[in-house]
Amino acid sequence: MKIVTVPNPVLQTKVFPIKLIDLSIRKIIKDMIVALENQTDPQGVGLAAPQIGKPLAIFIIKPRADSKISVFINPSILTLEMRSKKLDMEVGSGKTEMGNVKKKSSTHPRGGRTDSSGGKNRKTKLEGCLSIPKIWGRVTRSDKVLLEYMDEKGKHQKKWFSGFEAIIIQHEMDHLSGTLFTQRVLEQKGKLYREQNGELERYEI
Repeated sequence: MKIVTVPNPVLQTKVFPIKLIDLSIRKIIKDMIVALENQTDPQGVGLAAPQIGKPLAIFIIKPRADSKISVFINPSILTLEMRSKKLDMEVGSGKTEMGNVKKKSSTHPRGGRTDSSGGKNRKTKLEGCLSIPKIWGRVTRSDKVLLEYMDEKGKHQKKWFSGFEAIIIQHEMDHLSGTLFTQRVLEQKGKLYREQNGELERYEI
């Protein structure tokens, strides 16, 4: 299963909620798992259904190489937490509109590049996307997220996620609303970088 890349319009299409977890949905989830596990350069840690060409409210995450893959169906962000503040989100059908919310931390959902442009001793991980190969940028995200969703067995869940898992979830939730991480970088007036010959150079859209 090939991962869809920009400028494929499905990556900016609103997803549809899952009404029934039938054989066709289980097949899509299996295809997503195979696609994520086969991605090695770079190694992926999350994948949304639009990234395999399916505008459906599903994403999966695998934060570490030895992690079990977790499946999220019809996910909705209920609360974002940054330090002592909480943000109640406007929950839609299978998606969350995150707008221009200013959040605390940043990292890279694929776990790769480090940028020290903010100062000699400051090192901030850059965010990237399997659907936008070799493009990187710093995105500020919340530290904790309260997520409501169904698992692959159709069981309803409500759970807090923090740290790297929270970052991945926010990245994948953006995919379900048709928002790419590059849009977040530009909203936050950040810089984009392109990887070329193992080095990063400024990239202008």
